[in-house]
Amino acid sequence: MKLLQKLLLCLFALPLAGVAGTVADTFPERPVRIIVPFPPGGGTDTVARTVAAKLSERWNVPVTVDNRPGGNTLIGAEMAARAAPDGYTLFLPIDSTLAMNQSLYAKLPYDPINGFAPVSLAVTMPMVLAVHPSVKARSVKDLIGLAKSSDGKLAYAHGALPAQVAGEAFRAAAKVDMVAVPYKGSGPAMTDVVGGQVPVIFDALGPAIAFVKSGKVRPLAVTSAKRSPSLPDVPTLAESGLPGMDLVTWIGFVAPAGTDRAIIAKLNGEITRILKLPETSEKLGAMGMDVVASSPEQFTQTIKDDATKLGAVIKAAGIKLD
Repeated sequence: MKLLQKLLLCLFALPLAGVAGTVADTFPERPVRIIVPFPPGGGTDTVARTVAAKLSERWNVPVTVDNRPGGNTLIGAEMAARAAPDGYTLFLPIDSTLAMNQSLYAKLPYDPINGFAPVSLAVTMPMVLAVHPSVKARSVKDLIGLAKSSDGKLAYAHGALPAQVAGEAFRAAAKVDMVAVPYKGSGPAMTDVVGGQVPVIFDALGPAIAFVKSGKVRPLAVTSAKRSPSLPDVPTLAESGLPGMDLVTWIGFVAPAGTDRAIIAKLNGEITRILKLPETSEKLGAMGMDVVASSPEQFTQTIKDDATKLGAVIKAAGIKLD
């Protein structure tokens, strides 16, 4: 009797396995949409459009970018989380979307940990700590001394949550008090630093790199564990006397939770292949991004680790958005 039951189970399982295999083998059969929670033209949008163009060529179906900016990525994230889990909707979260927002908001319209199926981490990018050329500090050590002598009056600008978290982590590690000056975007923040209204800035390397290379701001350190290939002469915060400082912002690809694992595997293979192309690395590297094509499991672990690490910084700083 037990043998008969096992045979029947196998017979029922075989057609199901065949169907799952067919779904992945024939995917995609219609247009694929990539939701980007930012306006066109930024770093996240560039990553999406670079990959979308290559996927369209590979699959011979349209792969379009759907920009849904606003709400600190909440609008795009909610739309993606509610999409059908069939592989035809992808989403590009950044670190704040899946690793910070749960510590910033009392309630979210999506589940940052269980609401998505990670496909691949795409790129990472350090923040850069920079100052207006008139600031006397030539190193992180100098800046710490200046901050302590200013008795808490030294201000730093930031235009995005990852940069604010980096600034708060710096304050805690350096044991200094500085005034955080928030802006609605990296552009306005950098404009005021270049204009001399605010002396210090924490900013993602991508939008800041042109100002650094033109000499409009002086870089003191990057926040990553290793020096950035884009600024090889600029030390890390760890090298500058703040060990353990390793904060990078990232962009990745996810699908709605429940998407077939075989489709996730196929998406991962195609997307990581594109990310590893020399022309992709060169294009994104020019924007200060480091390509990191990962497995779904590695990306899942990155999200969980950063949620713990960044959540602790946010809690200690008392940052809340609602």
